[in-house]
Amino acid sequence: MHIDLGTLEKLNRPRLLIRTARLGLKDYCRNRHLPAVLGMGSCKGGNKVLSTLVELEAEANALRVEQHATYSIRRHIELLIALMAEVRILRYPTLQ
Repeated sequence: MHIDLGTLEKLNRPRLLIRTARLGLKDYCRNRHLPAVLGMGSCKGGNKVLSTLVELEAEANALRVEQHATYSIRRHIELLIALMAEVRILRYPTLQ
């Protein structure tokens, strides 16, 4: 799945979620955080990782919108942090 970075920039999420995720970007360490967020050991392949994060974040957002009992704001913020960081790494590989 090819991810259009322009589409990602237009995600419509509550301002507080986005602001909180942006605060977490400074502490993001791909080797430590990404396996925890994705629940897997390997973090190779930027576009595959990004598409997985997009899918997981969309699921978390659907739970939020539905006010589902299993919604975790912590998980949603972790996904947003990882998604933002991975987009940044894809755009600026030297930041990794």
